[in-house]
Amino acid sequence: MTKRTFEFLVLAAGLGFTIAFMIIVVPPLLESGDIIGAFGAGFVNPYASGYSLDTILCGVILAIWVLYERSAHGVTHGWVVLPLILVPGVATAFALYLVIRSRGGAVSNT
Repeated sequence: MTKRTFEFLVLAAGLGFTIAFMIIVVPPLLESGDIIGAFGAGFVNPYASGYSLDTILCGVILAIWVLYERSAHGVTHGWVVLPLILVPGVATAFALYLVIRSRGGAVSNT
């Protein structure tokens, strides 16, 4: 796989998630206006709770990784993904971070 294909596929997956998020989550959120209730709805049963917890912890791990690589490897623009972890989500943030690193976001790999 070429670097260009990799970047395209990763960005397409992140954008696909963003579009799905906008279609599935945003309309009911705008209708209710209840952000806390929307968060709580991700924990309505054990299955949803497991997936929600997995996503939340993946976001925490991604944030730790971004902050670590900023200081340890000089990744310069990784911080832009941190707010994306919350909205639209980890999939978009992770996709963008991979592309940032792919395009030379790391000064050194030591």
